[in-house]
Amino acid sequence: QVQLVESGGGLVQSGGSLRLSCAASGRTFSSYIMGWFRQAPGKEREFVAAISWSGSNTYYADYVKGRFTISRDNAKNTVYLQMNSLKPEDTAVYYCAAGSSYLGKALANYDYWGQGTQVTVSS
Repeated sequence: QVQLVESGGGLVQSGGSLRLSCAASGRTFSSYIMGWFRQAPGKEREFVAAISWSGSNTYYADYVKGRFTISRDNAKNTVYLQMNSLKPEDTAVYYCAAGSSYLGKALANYDYWGQGTQVTVSS
């Protein structure tokens, strides 16, 4: 069982930056693939980025590639999402998730989810 708690969301102007954090409970954090997803009002939850258990492999959605960076610190049981050059269309609730299958973008790959943190980008 893994419990996930996101933090770091907020209001930022277009072009600004935010860093999201996701703290995980449990001693097996390093064995999980970690992902970030987002959901805007009236839209389906969509994939943002994922990182392998070791941190050596990462995977990004095209619409954030080059702007967002996912990383993890297994000693701190924490995964991060550095978001730069933010756009109004990045406005959403951001969720972190933990999975034990393969590095991918499907929601079904992930077994545990946090409650989310709101990111709002003003124009």
